[in-house]
Amino acid sequence: MSRQPEVLVAGEALIDIVQRPGAEPVELPGGSCANVALALGRLGWEPRLATALGDDERGDRLRDWLAASDVTVDAVVPPSGRTSTAAAVLDATGAARYEFDLSWELPQIDDQRYDAVHVGSIASVLPPGADAVRDLVRRTRRHALVSFDPNARPAITTDAGAARARVEELVSLADVVKVSDEDLGWYFPGVDPADAAAVWGGLGPAVVVVTRGGSGATVVRAGGQRFDVPGVAAVVADTIAAGDTFTAGLLDALLSAGIHGADAYARITALDDDQLVRVVHNAHAAAAITVSRPGADPPTRDELGTP
Repeated sequence: MSRQPEVLVAGEALIDIVQRPGAEPVELPGGSCANVALALGRLGWEPRLATALGDDERGDRLRDWLAASDVTVDAVVPPSGRTSTAAAVLDATGAARYEFDLSWELPQIDDQRYDAVHVGSIASVLPPGADAVRDLVRRTRRHALVSFDPNARPAITTDAGAARARVEELVSLADVVKVSDEDLGWYFPGVDPADAAAVWGGLGPAVVVVTRGGSGATVVRAGGQRFDVPGVAAVVADTIAAGDTFTAGLLDALLSAGIHGADAYARITALDDDQLVRVVHNAHAAAAITVSRPGADPPTRDELGTP
């Protein structure tokens, strides 16, 4: 019997301070990379999250939240000494706008053991930890499936050009890139998202998947071929963790197909379009469940079913 692949997520965990119209603020555990790890844990992959957490009440809450979904946490105390926060202001449609109070470092990692690695969001661009994330990806791409979601945060990276240069190095090192049309609009103002994704597709990844909210997703393959995958209908409570759950759904489908390790790039490029459609549909189905309920609450394996 083959062993389950070892999965690492490296990036931020924080507390979302959610402000809904007409209501008092509510604190909820979250953070893009923590959400990805949580979703993978609920789907049965038992990932490890390398992150930064304060030795405080908020940090304890995040540790308990992640452990309840079979996520092992390796955390270093951040330079600020406290657990990071993100103020999420929701509009009438449930869409979130964020303001951050955070700092970021990456703990020491025995990265040779992992078969799949996901990085992204704040942790990939915010110093001093961003350099460590880049170096982690440089090392692990030789022996692991590498996934990347830039998840642009203009509130903390005001220099779009500098952020894009750092992000594009990670794009060039990744096997799978997931990015929203809004993120691409920030990195490529005035450019059609599919065309922008094709630019990134030419940098090295096997596939770039562009999410377009309820309108579905566009897949851009190495070589420039592209096609659209319809979304899954959902009644939206809010969009918190929707994109992160989508990322976890992509990884879930690939891992379930045995795609991980040193030959991940070759095996992804060998998938035909119909197989990639099924991978993306799994991601849509997972995200549709998450947006149907408040906060970062991704589905379990029983709720999602087998990819």
